[in-house]
Amino acid sequence: MAWNEPGGGDNKDPWGNRGDQGPPDLDEAIRKLQAQLSGIFGGKGGSDGGGGGGATISGGVLGLVAFALLAVYAFAGIYQVDQQERGVVFRFGAALEGLREPGLHWNPPFIDEVQLVNVTQVRSHSHQALMLTEDENIVDVSMTVQWVVDDALNFLVEVRSPELSLDQAAESALRHVVGSASMDEVITDGREAIAAEVQTRLQRYLSSYGTGIFVRKVNIDRSAPPAQVADAFNDVQKALEDRQRFINQATAYQQQVVPEARGRAQRQIEEANAYRDQVVARATGEAQRFEKLLAEYQQAERVTRDRLYIDAIESVLSNASKIMVNVEGSNNMMYLPLDQLTRRSGEGGIQIDQSAVDQAVERILREVNAARSNNSRIRGN
Repeated sequence: MAWNEPGGGDNKDPWGNRGDQGPPDLDEAIRKLQAQLSGIFGGKGGSDGGGGGGATISGGVLGLVAFALLAVYAFAGIYQVDQQERGVVFRFGAALEGLREPGLHWNPPFIDEVQLVNVTQVRSHSHQALMLTEDENIVDVSMTVQWVVDDALNFLVEVRSPELSLDQAAESALRHVVGSASMDEVITDGREAIAAEVQTRLQRYLSSYGTGIFVRKVNIDRSAPPAQVADAFNDVQKALEDRQRFINQATAYQQQVVPEARGRAQRQIEEANAYRDQVVARATGEAQRFEKLLAEYQQAERVTRDRLYIDAIESVLSNASKIMVNVEGSNNMMYLPLDQLTRRSGEGGIQIDQSAVDQAVERILREVNAARSNNSRIRGN
């Protein structure tokens, strides 16, 4: 009957009929427990012989349980580190020096904690923001950072949130580089140089923080003006392209015209030099010829003078097709049609019509004789 049932009388002590003994003695309970443990490991208990068998059976079961617990504890501490991983050991929350290399390892459970970190996986972090350039223009820049864990211990211990630090450092480096460049450099041909400078600056930041992160590559995925001013910016770009096109056309025209003008100028200079040399050489030759003629003239004046006169008349008459002869003492003017006295051959040469020449000579002689007789008659009167 339960001690708290009604009608139980005064015998309601849950510890048995102990009367006024009070609560159980703790020392006695501890002695009983020590006796049972002694029975498990082969000792002799302090109880009577009737209770020895039960203590022996209980001791064997507890031994098996303890052995099983030890085996489970030992197997629980075995773990494997893959080839692409490194293990960081924490003992009572404090990180130990050195990393666990790939392979099987053992650490005591509940004492050591092992965290595995993949050090070969290439991870990506994207960042996009509006930034102000050096020439006070706003650009929309999108960047991707590819990174790996270089130091697993620093990655887990030195910084509370390495990826958050990476995000903030990437934004800081990007704003610094973009703020030092013009809008044309950021949008057009300066993107590769900007990406390289951002990577260098970002790696310097992360190394100083001790994040254990190594930046593999930084790519500028997109750099453009904000959407609100995209149309105006496109108009400006078209105007710049037109200006460059006109400059290229003018340069091509210049490269075509200037060499031609220089060539014509050089040709005129060469022609002038040739004319100068020709005139000088001709004058020199005429002077030398005159000196030679002067020497001959001094030796035979009449002969030389007649020869010069004949040469001069020959040079003049050779270019004339008609000759008018004024006979002294006559009122008639003789006309010699030299173009009729000569005719061109079929081969391009000149042949003299002998009959026409003879007729002209006879006519001239008649005129000369008539003029002489007339002069004689006039003198006789």
